[in-house]
Amino acid sequence: MENPGPLLRTSDNLEIRVLGNFEVLLSGEQIELPPSRKTRALLAYLAVTGKSHQREKLCEIFWEIPDDPRGALRWSLSKIRTVLGDEGDVLQSDRNAVALRANGSLDHARIAGLIGVELDGLSIDELVDAVRCIRGPFLADLYLDQSPTFEAWRGALASEVEILEVRLLRELVERLAGEPQRALAFAQRLHQLLPEDADIATEIVRLSDCARASAAHATVSFAPVRAAEHPIPATVMQSAAVKSSDRDREVRFCKARDGVRLAYAISGRGSPILRAAHWMSHLNYDWDSPIWRHWIKGLSENNTLVRYDERCNGLSEWNVADVSFHAMVSDLEHVADAAGLERFTLLGISQGCALSVAYAARHPERVSGLVLYGGYPKGWRARGDAGEIATREALATLMREGWGKSNPLFRQLFSSLFIKGAGPEHMASMDELQRRTMTPNDAWRLQQTFADIDISGLLSQISVPTLVLHARDDAVAPVESGRTLAVEIPGARFIELDSQNHILLEGEPAFEEFMGHLSAFVAATATRGLSLVRRRS
Repeated sequence: MENPGPLLRTSDNLEIRVLGNFEVLLSGEQIELPPSRKTRALLAYLAVTGKSHQREKLCEIFWEIPDDPRGALRWSLSKIRTVLGDEGDVLQSDRNAVALRANGSLDHARIAGLIGVELDGLSIDELVDAVRCIRGPFLADLYLDQSPTFEAWRGALASEVEILEVRLLRELVERLAGEPQRALAFAQRLHQLLPEDADIATEIVRLSDCARASAAHATVSFAPVRAAEHPIPATVMQSAAVKSSDRDREVRFCKARDGVRLAYAISGRGSPILRAAHWMSHLNYDWDSPIWRHWIKGLSENNTLVRYDERCNGLSEWNVADVSFHAMVSDLEHVADAAGLERFTLLGISQGCALSVAYAARHPERVSGLVLYGGYPKGWRARGDAGEIATREALATLMREGWGKSNPLFRQLFSSLFIKGAGPEHMASMDELQRRTMTPNDAWRLQQTFADIDISGLLSQISVPTLVLHARDDAVAPVESGRTLAVEIPGARFIELDSQNHILLEGEPAFEEFMGHLSAFVAATATRGLSLVRRRS
């Protein structure tokens, strides 16, 4: 195997994905990978490099000398053969060397030839295909802190892929300038990679205005579904000419009281629900994130869902001067106005509950019902628990170093706090969510704001129907916090959910129960007091 000859093309049944989270598919079906991170990293390394490697060299890269590196390598290779199944002959090895013949099934191979070359010779379709191939950062979920050689290799290729992605997106935005609806999606994705680039943000605003103008002139037809009971906001009507999936992902912008750019989106059809902002949101990525996708899909299924990215988050403006609670309540007011909402169910999640209470106290005539999940009247510092304060201050300190990185210490502490039931996919997605949604410094600043929240004096002023739900073993906001909200808000109902997760996961019974209670509550309260609706000119 010193000179193995030309690489063989693997069977079309095999697909290896290294752009984004590491995945292996056989005949289009994703297969379960070994739990060993080093085994998965070895498989990815062999697939991407596509050449023969000496066993001694692989042992040096992936295993510590005090262990039995050759035995560990043999064990990992046996697991890789199991993963490949009938395609196991693509892994070739002898006593000295190992090679994996994957160039016909590897996503990275399809874009590698574009790295460092001019793109003007490619058609728009070819550019789009290349962008679609890049599902995320190179090997986003494979971080080996004990293997510096592997990390150096992974980091170098990740940089190459990210630079290529930026170049591809810039090229598409420029070429599609005359097709704003198509260009907008690529501009928004570019903004995710370069959130501090003011020119991109300006271009997104321009493209959004052009896309809205185009949609407003299109012919629109609607089925008269309960129109009298649940009027659809004018802004939803204007964009309905866009295909449903495209409209759901369309991002709009408005200005806050202090001029900060706020991004919001509207999806679904039915009685309107406005979700107050919470941190770690990204209007586009949330559709694909295993942390939030089921929330967005579930809330949009039978309702018109309006959501927005908090200042310093997602597609809203980052690094702003004012991150006070007062500014965030004002942002909620501006988004409700910009979206054309007259009366709606207001949904608060986590610290969004405090924003929702403050808004409902100010504008009861616009809130048909208030739903609060995982909330608290006082932030973690205001609650005064010394143990909790010590834990959260330690976490806040780690944020500036570990935020958005595959740091095992920070990842374990952070993920176990918010999602005790998190698996590898959720932990990796949490890292990606951090990278995409905000900077480490903004994360730290927002945590300080949340720590001092205290809306306990407003609870008795709430006059709208209120439903409070809380996970029994929530580690972020103790269940007693939810009970306090329900006790102090006149007439509020309280439902305790059997879960240990601050963010309910897809497929767990507690999430299905949450959605059932919310749907019933919206149906019961959506028509309450329609005569009090404020008609907007």
